Amino acid sequence: MANSSRVTEFLLLGFSSFGELQPVLFVLFLGLYLIILSGNFTIISVIRLDRSLHTPMYFFLCVLSTSEVFYTIVILPKMLINLLSVLRTLSFTSCATQMFFFLGFAVTNCLLLGVMGYDRYTAICQPLRYPVLMSWRVCAQLAATCIVSGFLVSLVATTLVFSLPFCGSNRVNHYFCDISPVIRLACAETYINELVIFICGVLVLVVPLIFICISYGFIVRTILKIPSADGKYKAFSTCASHLIVVTVHYGCASFIYLRPKSSYSSSQDTLISVSYTILIVLFNPMINSLRNQEFKAAFRRVMGQTSYPLH
Repeated sequence: MANSSRVTEFLLLGFSSFGELQPVLFVLFLGLYLIILSGNFTIISVIRLDRSLHTPMYFFLCVLSTSEVFYTIVILPKMLINLLSVLRTLSFTSCATQMFFFLGFAVTNCLLLGVMGYDRYTAICQPLRYPVLMSWRVCAQLAATCIVSGFLVSLVATTLVFSLPFCGSNRVNHYFCDISPVIRLACAETYINELVIFICGVLVLVVPLIFICISYGFIVRTILKIPSADGKYKAFSTCASHLIVVTVHYGCASFIYLRPKSSYSSSQDTLISVSYTILIVLFNPMINSLRNQEFKAAFRRVMGQTSYPLH
């Protein structure tokens, strides 16, 4: 195939079918983007400024919030520009770069949620050994492992997609360069590439989810042994936010990445991807902060110090 026939840029169709509604979507998504940034920056700032939150649980929450900030930066600014632009092209290299960083932070988030489940298990089921099992050195190693593993998986998946020849249509029926809408444009057999990507998806999604389920099985068994109702409520309340985030996050991700190619639907995937890239990231700070009395108390203390710095 001659080089002149190869795709050098992609056209992101995104929300082009919405026509005159696109300026409305721009305002809506811009507002959501600003809320996402402010919510996650609030979590990061409060955890850093209030010493009572300098614990493994909040350390991982801080890392998760930081990852989610970069996760949205990879997707949303370009999507907002495209909503107001006629020219919605993205170069071949830029598309690959966007996919690499999007998948990297997405996989990192999945692995961090698994580590946070382990943290809750050790705190509730192994309280006497908790300071040793979750020392700051161990926490740093676990966080670094999540990040490195996330981007290694992303590198494999992105390489498998963009090593394929693209010599036909360049119209990506999505608002960012995700695996399914891009790999469908390849003009070669993609079975092996998709199989390897699917196996990576299973390792990233199913294995941590099984680990989380086993951890919570032990947690429930331990909580049921607590004699007082207040003790049971306090123990479970520390896990409730994490459980909600895990359910929604893994549910949407599994629907998109762990299914046969034949069930791909561009309109349905766009809707689910909006939930996965915007709504979940929007609700995570709310779930992790508004449901957490300890965090709300720390937030009030930090706001008090900021408002009255001389006291």
